[in-house]
Amino acid sequence: MNPVKRSSLKRIQVDRTSSIPLYVQLRDALQAQIEQGSWSPGDQLPGDQELCEIYGVSRTVVRQALQELSFQGTINRHRGRGTFVAEPKISSTSLVHSLMGFHEDTVVRGLEMRNEILEKVMLPVNPKIAHYLNLEALAPIVKLERLRFVEGEPIVHVTSYLPYDLCPTIMTADLTEKSLYVYLDEECDLRVTRGRRRIEAVAVNEPEARLLQVETGAPVIRMESVSYLHDERPIEYFDALFRGDRSRFELEVARFAGSGRLGEVMGDEGKGLWLTS
Repeated sequence: MNPVKRSSLKRIQVDRTSSIPLYVQLRDALQAQIEQGSWSPGDQLPGDQELCEIYGVSRTVVRQALQELSFQGTINRHRGRGTFVAEPKISSTSLVHSLMGFHEDTVVRGLEMRNEILEKVMLPVNPKIAHYLNLEALAPIVKLERLRFVEGEPIVHVTSYLPYDLCPTIMTADLTEKSLYVYLDEECDLRVTRGRRRIEAVAVNEPEARLLQVETGAPVIRMESVSYLHDERPIEYFDALFRGDRSRFELEVARFAGSGRLGEVMGDEGKGLWLTS
């Protein structure tokens, strides 16, 4: 980690006559300095007492400001080690509401993307996956487990399940640097046309934490998805965990005008959110 940087600090004073709380002013001042490059990701901030002296505020104000920045994901606080500028989150504006998969979305942003294949095996489908993929009991499926790295850092752990009969060649395919959806389209003539995704926040368990290189119990974003072909056949179900400290999803929403059921406006079953690959 980088040593504490002090030389570039702006020794500004908070405005005690303002109606804006002191901790908010300090939070915004620290945020601005990070955004302006006074500190870079991985840099250690000065200690609480030094920040009190620099900005002329109490330790309580400093702690409140740092707590706010920690909640925002701007900094990471480590007991006994200090406070550090966090790595910026990988922001996706398309993964949730479009057919672009995680691989395509990451590459479009100019980031290096690779997959570590943890497991690829053919096995009989279990009842849960059979339900999602509309398969008969014990039908063969491909289980594809991947740890996905962005700029060399593990960001997503995803396990996909696909009907073996639709894409048997996937068992020998090299998907370390290729999108699953691109492979299905180009090599299997299977084009994903829609999907349903569900997102929730969960605490990561110990095995998943080791893979994602985070602490057990850390917040992660769980995404489940079912993807469909043009003829409505389900082609993939996946269950993915995104690191909460490095992932952010952005949505654009609109207010529907006019009459009619929401399902009629959005399509049967209100198709919309629910698709990484």
